[in-house]
Amino acid sequence: MIRIERDSLGELSIPKDAYYGIHALRAKENFSVTGQPPHRELIWAMAIVKKACAWVNREIGMLENSKAEAILKACDELAVGNLDGQIIVDALSGGAGTTLNMNINEVIANRALELMGFEKGIYDVIHPLLHINLNQSTNDVFPTAVKTAIVRLLRELADEVALLQGEFQKKEKEYAKILKVGRTELQDAVPVTVGQEFSAWAEALNRDWWRLNKAVERVRQVSLGGTAVGTGLNCPKIFIDMAIEKLREFTGLPLAKAENLFEATQNTDSLSEVSGYLKTLASDLIKIASDLRFLSSGPKAGIGELRLPAVQVGSSIMPGKVNPVIPEMVTQVGIKVIVSDHAVSFACSMGNLELNPFLPLIAHELIGSLKMLKSCSTLFRERCISEITVDEARCRELFDRSSCIITAFSPYLGYEVCAEIYKEALSTGKRVEEILIERGFFTKEEIESITQPQELTTPGFAGIKYLRRLLK
Repeated sequence: MIRIERDSLGELSIPKDAYYGIHALRAKENFSVTGQPPHRELIWAMAIVKKACAWVNREIGMLENSKAEAILKACDELAVGNLDGQIIVDALSGGAGTTLNMNINEVIANRALELMGFEKGIYDVIHPLLHINLNQSTNDVFPTAVKTAIVRLLRELADEVALLQGEFQKKEKEYAKILKVGRTELQDAVPVTVGQEFSAWAEALNRDWWRLNKAVERVRQVSLGGTAVGTGLNCPKIFIDMAIEKLREFTGLPLAKAENLFEATQNTDSLSEVSGYLKTLASDLIKIASDLRFLSSGPKAGIGELRLPAVQVGSSIMPGKVNPVIPEMVTQVGIKVIVSDHAVSFACSMGNLELNPFLPLIAHELIGSLKMLKSCSTLFRERCISEITVDEARCRELFDRSSCIITAFSPYLGYEVCAEIYKEALSTGKRVEEILIERGFFTKEEIESITQPQELTTPGFAGIKYLRRLLK
């Protein structure tokens, strides 16, 4: 069974039970490129924007109450995902978002018609453009929905990053007193504690959390009511403030009217800025994951200072092998986000005059990055960080085998003498402490005083009390 729908280009046959219409079907034929639908979060945001507009149009007397009630209910159904199967357009399309907007308009209109007891396609009762798109343009609705979805996801991601940071802080306290070799450029450097390493990772995430919250400030101003180019043509002034207020109420998000609707319609630099923050988070996660892979390498022939939880069998040919698969997943997500940032930045730079036609790509990549980073942060915390343990004996073994404590003695002996001792330790296999005693520089007790963990891993000179006595 079919119904016939017409537009200015002609007519098409639409399945009779379909909620989408001729515009969505044309778009599906034109833009079947990725095989991916628009993100669910974007569909939700579009539905809520349409709901806010319908509510205001009823309040200002431009939409009959019976039609408004049906439209509002249809918007609610779309928002929760009940009509997702009717969103048939591809994630990417030409037209600056018109494709998705038209698909949304048609689905809401036909579901509202059904709720009122009419057959789908009876557009003289409820029309996708005259009623669902009333006082709107794709050019204000779509960017508003994009920013609404992004604000929601930014807040959710910030919460996950805070939880991940908290897990690192727990490990920082748990392993605050375990001494180990610090490394620069993958070479032995000076002593650190395991807790200090966890603290550095936690602090990086703390800055990421701060950036994500700042990002919300950048994108919470929306252009709803600006219509085609931000001038608000064909939109009552009263509609603008009321619609944004209602959108804020329906979403619970801190959305606000852009100070300059004309500017907000054409510029997407705030989205590029947000993408940059996500890239920074991705870079931090890659760095942390790389550190964890290195410090857990082995388990017998590598560094092996950290033990990552075994979450799955690691090899189809090597029995018993377990791989650091969660950090590897984190790394791949980070790479994808960094690549997406390049696409977003490029697309943002390609806007022309009063509109950026490439917003579908910007939205798809940004929302995808936000979702991946959120899931990634949750899995990283639950499946890896919370279960990490430290091999204290291995940390001590490598610490004792290294010569990393020699730097602590340079205030006493000078750089050149310490360099000679370091070379001797490397060539002979002797410990630094042993050489210091053999040469008569220090007693065993003095060395123990200077090399206390607190002395070696905090600002100042190790064994400062002894040094002061020496200098008198």
